[in-house]
Amino acid sequence: MQTSCDITLTLVANKLLRVPPSPWLKALQVPGGFDVADAEIARRCEPGDLVITADIPLAAQVIEKGGHALNPRGEFYSKENIREALNLRDFMDGLRGSGVQTGGPPPLSQADRQAFANQLDRFLAKAKIRP
Repeated sequence: MQTSCDITLTLVANKLLRVPPSPWLKALQVPGGFDVADAEIARRCEPGDLVITADIPLAAQVIEKGGHALNPRGEFYSKENIREALNLRDFMDGLRGSGVQTGGPPPLSQADRQAFANQLDRFLAKAKIRP
């Protein structure tokens, strides 16, 4: 009887990432270019997968494929909130495109890191196979 699940972490980047030897960690290098890594993540995403990203369009693709998207500040994107996040992102992009200085997001705080860790813990606890 299995009492836990095996979860593999795959890191995707356009540069070489070194990861310790482990059957649970993988690094995938993709070619450089605009959104190449995001496109590969979206292509590989399967229902139930968790993708950690601050990229809202990628989060929308993940949700559309039945995956889960968690940002580094500990907020899960969902079918209920992704449209609003996309609209806000597009609005801010339009402001920047017209020359308005928006300043960008604040640096990650300790509270952000804790919120992320808590949400990740909850997700992983739910993902475990119960006896």
